Amino acid sequence: CGVSTALVTNHNQNATEVHLTSNNFKVIDQVSGSSEAAYVLAIGGMKKRQLYENAYSAMMKKANLLNGSKAIINVMTEEHFSGFAPFYVRRTITVSAQVIEFTR
Repeated sequence: CGVSTALVTNHNQNATEVHLTSNNFKVIDQVSGSSEAAYVLAIGGMKKRQLYENAYSAMMKKANLLNGSKAIINVMTEEHFSGFAPFYVRRTITVSAQVIEFTR
């Protein structure tokens, strides 16, 4: 038994803008990271923001943006609840994105 939600949004608050209007890039990878916490009688686990930060960090490590001219696009956050509320609830947050590399 569980409930899932998905949110497509730009969590990147940098001032840099990249316009992907011309054919100057290629999609090279799909990456994701997850984080989960368990709650017993609504006690325990991490706050939602910390779960998101852990999942985002895990995704960024897999993206390997250090060499070359790469960026992540289409960031999607998914949240899943399972268990028997309020006795036991497991919250899982998964962040996924595509990695692109600029060709010119």
